Amino acid sequence: MSIPDPAWSLGTDDDFVLEDDETFGVGELEGVDLVDLPPFDDSIAPVAANETHAPTPPPEEDPFTMSAPAIVAAALPTMLRDEGRVTEQPVPRITIHAVCDRHEIADIIAGISADRRMARAEITVEPGGIDAAVARFASQASPNLLIIDTLQQGAAMLHSLDRLAAVIEEGTKVVIIGAVNDIALFRELMARGVSEYIVPPIQPIDMIRTVCGLYVNPDKPFAGRVVAVIGARGGIGASTIAHNIAWSIAERQESSATLLDLDLSFGTAALDFNQDPPQSIADALMAPDRVDDVFLERVTTKQTQRLQMLTAPATLEREFELDPQSYEMVIERVRRTSPYVVLDLPHIWTSWVKHTLLAADDAIIVAGPDLASLRNTKNIIDLLKAMRPYDSPPTVVLSMVGVPKRPEIPFKDFAEALGCEPVASIPFDPQLFGMAANNGQMISEVAAQSKTALALDALAASLTGRKPVEAKKASFTDKIPFLKR
Repeated sequence: MSIPDPAWSLGTDDDFVLEDDETFGVGELEGVDLVDLPPFDDSIAPVAANETHAPTPPPEEDPFTMSAPAIVAAALPTMLRDEGRVTEQPVPRITIHAVCDRHEIADIIAGISADRRMARAEITVEPGGIDAAVARFASQASPNLLIIDTLQQGAAMLHSLDRLAAVIEEGTKVVIIGAVNDIALFRELMARGVSEYIVPPIQPIDMIRTVCGLYVNPDKPFAGRVVAVIGARGGIGASTIAHNIAWSIAERQESSATLLDLDLSFGTAALDFNQDPPQSIADALMAPDRVDDVFLERVTTKQTQRLQMLTAPATLEREFELDPQSYEMVIERVRRTSPYVVLDLPHIWTSWVKHTLLAADDAIIVAGPDLASLRNTKNIIDLLKAMRPYDSPPTVVLSMVGVPKRPEIPFKDFAEALGCEPVASIPFDPQLFGMAANNGQMISEVAAQSKTALALDALAASLTGRKPVEAKKASFTDKIPFLKR
């Protein structure tokens, strides 16, 4: 790579004047006393990683020839939910190299390698800041993303970055974790093509969102939120709850949703919705490379204007032993076309089920008030918490509560043993569920004001970040149809 244009380099200290303000202090990590910082210009200001908006600098030439100037918080094409929650897309197979002046920052960057969204990235961390990066990449290939944690400020930082620009290859993105909130420095870094400038305090999830935002496909920036539903044991009603959640998201929350029935041998989505589609999700899983918008349009069953389904095969003619990557590819294609994707996972434990559950944005475990459910739910929660340290904990739903003459673990004792409280308790109501199943309807279609329907609507609302939609009460004329004549 060639040396940057002298017009952009800092040949003399007069080219860049740091604002003279003794109140500017060095940013510290969370938990450490912070130096009071002056207010910034409301129109544009440097942004910490945990803030939601950043200024957009005027277009400039890129002296580093790394990448076009971009501020991650402003450019995040993730799907914002009503209450500000985001859906971060996993990063592709990239190399990330971090050089850090502060060991606290090094620990944060090393820790995010365990996150599901960073699973494909190869992350290395070393001490030394900008000088270490210059020394290393003068003799070896540059990474896809270079994260620089530096205590340097102002002119000293820019001089060091000029040296770095001479050894960094074109196409490398650069994120700088700085030490000072300085508006002039921020503008200069953005003009030089730095992708993001962050000032502590930062949390691991802030770093994850920053990196994920840099690698969203600009041609397909949209990605829906994936909700995985699994039963703690068989026969507990997890599939029924998954189907009702998908329907409630579509019809009650009025947001497009797609239901994937991944129990290829014994899936019941087609039966529950009274459908008999000619094709199934198996057609997509058997040829994941062929799955595009046209293919999905052909194999998808449209239940309502907002709810689509990919149902399981209706026969046992074939045994399915598919690679976990096939499931991943199909789910990834579907989430590009639907704001919410609900996965009905079978009660089995294989590599693809585990991988799919870990990769989902939200995980729902359906359990019964019995000892087997308690043990299995605890095991699944412990696994998800250990392998998804920066995600929200899984949601637990109690199902089939109140079976006559059956001893049950009380709700309070179940929650205490589990270490978290289930968000909903679905009562045992064979008449309601049986009627809905036989009619090919959802619970809210049969009894919109029942406790079960209200609980499922509330769960769907929490997943979308919206308020539950109140179902209209039946009028007197609705109850006596001949009065309408």
